[in-house]
Amino acid sequence: MSGVIVTICARGGSKGVPGKNLRPLLGRPLLAYAIECARACAEVSGIVVSTDDDAIAAAAEACGVCVPFRRPPELATDSAPKLPVIRHAAAWMEERWGRRAELVLDLDVTVPLRAPEDVQACISALRSGDADAVITVYEAERNPYFNMVELQGGWAQPVARPAQPILRRQDAPRVLSVTPAVFGFRRDFLDRGDYIYAGRVATVELPRERAVDIDTELDFAFVEFLLGNRRR
Repeated sequence: MSGVIVTICARGGSKGVPGKNLRPLLGRPLLAYAIECARACAEVSGIVVSTDDDAIAAAAEACGVCVPFRRPPELATDSAPKLPVIRHAAAWMEERWGRRAELVLDLDVTVPLRAPEDVQACISALRSGDADAVITVYEAERNPYFNMVELQGGWAQPVARPAQPILRRQDAPRVLSVTPAVFGFRRDFLDRGDYIYAGRVATVELPRERAVDIDTELDFAFVEFLLGNRRR
């Protein structure tokens, strides 16, 4: 059986939380939590950190992960899509192995509370069915059929409008929010393009407390609070 590659993509620039990939979270850089989670999953055959930043590379190496390349400049911009970055990192690992991977999973640095069993659940979802890809999700706090609006002609209208108006939240279709805790791909599908929803995408649902994605200072403070409570 071919191996399972985990990519961890950590660019040097960050606008919402400056320097967040190396930001200390209870004494350890945020990056370390993603590496630790990947290493705790027995089915992961290789881990590769993709970065354009020497300090991030040094931090990854301090965690025991070799970072022998720097991400090409065209893949290190604010506007670069994620899938080409993952493909580039996976291809580097395959060249090192001398064989093609079976699955490629990407763990986002900004979701440090995900657990190894979440990674394993994504591997199992890809192996057990016909999915091309798998994403992690959680129950959405807001529902586009009921309490999310967009402005049309200056007036508020529901984002999603079914044939019959929905008058109670309980009657709205269940919707899920995406968290980048784990995105997984069959290797062949990863080569087909840059839009994940062009394929058959399975979901693995996470409890809300493991799904928090750090995008703002408030998110960081919330994760710090949750992790501190977990350790106590």
